[in-house]
Amino acid sequence: MCVNYKPTSAKVAGALTGASTEGIGDWPEETWQDYAAPLVRADAGGRPELLVGTYGMLPKRFQQGTPISTLNARAETLSEKRSYASAWRGVQTCLLPTEWFVEPNYESGKAQRWAIGMADQRPFCLAGLWRAWEEPEGGLSFSFTQITVNADRHPLMRRFHKPGEEKRSVVIIPRSQYGAWLNAGSPELARAMLRLTPAASMKAWPAEKDYRETRQSDLF
Repeated sequence: MCVNYKPTSAKVAGALTGASTEGIGDWPEETWQDYAAPLVRADAGGRPELLVGTYGMLPKRFQQGTPISTLNARAETLSEKRSYASAWRGVQTCLLPTEWFVEPNYESGKAQRWAIGMADQRPFCLAGLWRAWEEPEGGLSFSFTQITVNADRHPLMRRFHKPGEEKRSVVIIPRSQYGAWLNAGSPELARAMLRLTPAASMKAWPAEKDYRETRQSDLF
């Protein structure tokens, strides 16, 4: 599963998806749980709309009791899990403009932080679901999750996560399908687009450490 990625800038997100960037603020260079990051959904007219949302379908501030992680939603159980079922039935699909995402690689015998992106180094969009929240002081805020699929047989993505564990991957939506994903209309049509990207179109490399590197063992 992915718990950390690098979103694009607002300018790049707008150019990539065709969404307006007017009135959109900034967000951190890397995204972790409960961080702000860009998402693109379809507006009432079906056009791409750029918003800023919280990474994790259930932000910690709205959870009661022991917090749970909702960064990744398994495609196989989207209609079953309470955290995602309503958004999935409502086809609240979104695009997550991304430069690269991070996964743990154990080929050296211990977890190492690796980045995964496109072979041509161009930005891309991950498949996500979004939901809205009513804030106590009024107004709406938004949150999102990344959809994942099994990657046990994927030549690249099977290299990540602990040996013996199921291999999972986020879903990269092809640019030609951005409009179709945002306006899928039904869960069945959306599910048909949840496919792995060919390994030849992707690349992976050891990522630089960041200020949170000391906490990787807790996250992976």
